[in-house]
Amino acid sequence: MNYLIYQMDVVVANPEANRLKIEKWMENEVSDTNIDTVILPEMWNAGYALDRLEELADQDGRDSLPFLRELAMKFQVNIIAGSIAIKKKGAIYNTSYIINRHGDVVYVYDKIHLVPMLDEPKFLNGGEERGKIFELDGIKMGVIICYDLRFPELMRSLVLQGAEVIHIVAQWPTARKDHWKYLQYARAIENQCYVLSANSSGTCNGTNFAGESLVIDPFGELVKAGPAEKEATITATIDLMKVKEIRQNIPVFTSRVPHLYGE
Repeated sequence: MNYLIYQMDVVVANPEANRLKIEKWMENEVSDTNIDTVILPEMWNAGYALDRLEELADQDGRDSLPFLRELAMKFQVNIIAGSIAIKKKGAIYNTSYIINRHGDVVYVYDKIHLVPMLDEPKFLNGGEERGKIFELDGIKMGVIICYDLRFPELMRSLVLQGAEVIHIVAQWPTARKDHWKYLQYARAIENQCYVLSANSSGTCNGTNFAGESLVIDPFGELVKAGPAEKEATITATIDLMKVKEIRQNIPVFTSRVPHLYGE
């Protein structure tokens, strides 16, 4: 499967500008290429203008969903659509949409873990449903959002459901950039799966975002990396046979004894 990752410098508090930016990027990068799947970063519609989300959040995805579905069909690509601020059920959520190349919404995930360091709990509601896997082109996959990366049980639950690829969409700050990298390597190794991330670059309210989007294979080896703290496009090809090979050679999942692990 061939991936294209947008390490995007999000225009803060300007959803229309960001939609135009993504559309232009896809026209430049996806056209005339053999890309299967595109990954966008976290909160690409509004950025971290959390105190303005009441006016900026997309009501039930009415602006973002038609936009994403049209792009998927136009370019015939699957889209791991980062995440956007969404108003629904009387609250605001940090929500990721997964769109297949036919324009169908195959999965919706609300970010479970909200970031205290960026005051997310003051402005957003956390997801209330267990993370689930989805399929694109017959491949079982999962998605998590930024701070979720710090909770290994979430990604492990997706892998136990059958995921071979996990996507991480983020606006992870430079202040904790080493954690961003090392946690991804750890998750890939312990779960013997591909980990692909799309992080933001740029600045919002004094917070600099780290960039360094990564593609890591199930043995924990780096496939591709984006540059630090600047906008970039990352291309990578993953080989799902490697997941099967690593899991066979180091049989972690048949060696598990979960009844001895406690809660």
